[in-house]
Amino acid sequence: MVDAIDGATTGQLQPRLSADAPPPGTRGLRRSAVLMLFADGDNGPDLLLTGRAATLRSHAGQPAFPGGRAEPGETAVGTALREAMEETGLDPAGVVPAAELPDLYLPPSSSLVTPVLAWWPDPVAVSAVDPAETAVVARVPVTDLADPSRRGRVVHRSGYIGPAFEVAGLVVWGFTAGLVDMLLRIGGWERPWDTSRRVELPPLGAALADPEVREIVDGAGRG
Repeated sequence: MVDAIDGATTGQLQPRLSADAPPPGTRGLRRSAVLMLFADGDNGPDLLLTGRAATLRSHAGQPAFPGGRAEPGETAVGTALREAMEETGLDPAGVVPAAELPDLYLPPSSSLVTPVLAWWPDPVAVSAVDPAETAVVARVPVTDLADPSRRGRVVHRSGYIGPAFEVAGLVVWGFTAGLVDMLLRIGGWERPWDTSRRVELPPLGAALADPEVREIVDGAGRG
C-alpha cells in the first residue's frame, strides 16, 4: 500500500499543494518534516494525526501530522521520527520509513516541509506527551477520511479555500488536509463528494474535541 502511494506521488504533490514557488535556492528557508504514518487498524488502514494545543502561539488548535523543524544536520526522516516521538511517545524503532515525498514550500512560514511516508507494522497505544503542545493524538481510519459525508471545503478569513475533513472530533484543514486529499486520490480511496459543502472552522483557541469525543479519539483503532 505505502509503496503504491510512493510510486505515484513524485511530481504530483507539489503542483497541487503549493501554488507559490519557493524563491531561487533553499538558503535561508527553514527545513521541517512531517510523518505520514500508516498502520492497519480495526477498520482497515489508518493515519496518525495530532491536534495542536489551543494555547500555542502558532497554528493553535489545528490538527496536523506529527512533525516540526529540523535540527542542524538532521535528515527529514530523523526530524519526522524525533518529532513524532516527542509529541506522541511513538517508538521510532517500530516505524518503517518508506519514502520522502517532494518538498513543499509554505510561504507564511518561509519553510520547506518534507512529508515522510512510513509504515507502522505493529502499532501500539500512543498519546500526547506534553498537553501544553499536543491536545489530541488519533489514529484515523482512511475509510472515515474518504467518507463523503465528512468532506467539504473551508474558507479562511485570509482568503484561503481548501479541502477539509470532519473526523474524530476534529476539523482537518490547511496543509494537512491538502496532504490527506492527495493521499486519498493517489491511493485510490477517494469517493465522489460534494465540493460545494462548506465546513465551518472552529473558533480560534477552541478545544479540539469535547470530553465525549476525546474518549473516542484516544481509543480509536489502537492495536
